[in-house]
Amino acid sequence: MTKESPRIEEYLEYIYKLQEMHESATTSKLAQRLELAPSSVSEMLKQLEQKGLVEYAEKGVVLTKEGELKARKVIRKHRLSERLLTDILGFKWDKVHEEACRLEHDISSEMEDKIEEKLGNPRTCPHGYPIPDKEGLIVQDNTVKLSELKANEKGVIISVFEENSEMLQYLGSLGLYPEIEVKVKSVAPFGGPILIRVPGSEISVGKELAEKIMVQRK
Repeated sequence: MTKESPRIEEYLEYIYKLQEMHESATTSKLAQRLELAPSSVSEMLKQLEQKGLVEYAEKGVVLTKEGELKARKVIRKHRLSERLLTDILGFKWDKVHEEACRLEHDISSEMEDKIEEKLGNPRTCPHGYPIPDKEGLIVQDNTVKLSELKANEKGVIISVFEENSEMLQYLGSLGLYPEIEVKVKSVAPFGGPILIRVPGSEISVGKELAEKIMVQRK
């Protein structure tokens, strides 16, 4: 498989992550995430379409089979790097994303395998996202956003959005980590906060934050 440039890999990775969060990969969202002008993003998306890596959908773009496989190859290196940083080097979970972004494009396949072996073949990154295997295969969890749960529904936190350090610090202070079980006590109307119960306490979570937490219904 032909290796793409770091810039193309970055686009594929972000499109994949938006799909993982059940969000449309629109030009505006990509421009915001990549901190680029919408016109620059539109031009790159045309190039990706010509290379057969994305195709246009009703809203934004989606990865083709080849594009998704290449995205997973990059994401595998990113998430293994995050695990290396937390498990071996002692970084906190809110500090590893940016560091992993620097590492992911330069890790060789041999180093990638050595990191995985050293870490004991981890299944997820520190934020709960699955790590693809060497072939790009991944175990997909049937997840929904915490904001989609209704009163009295239960769920287990599977993953949390990893790119906002302050948000991760806040979630950590509340004890909202992957594998924690939550129960929705009530949902305020008109986009108001969600009251959830976690082991030992009840917490009020704003809708915007709840949309960044993926759970598996119980």
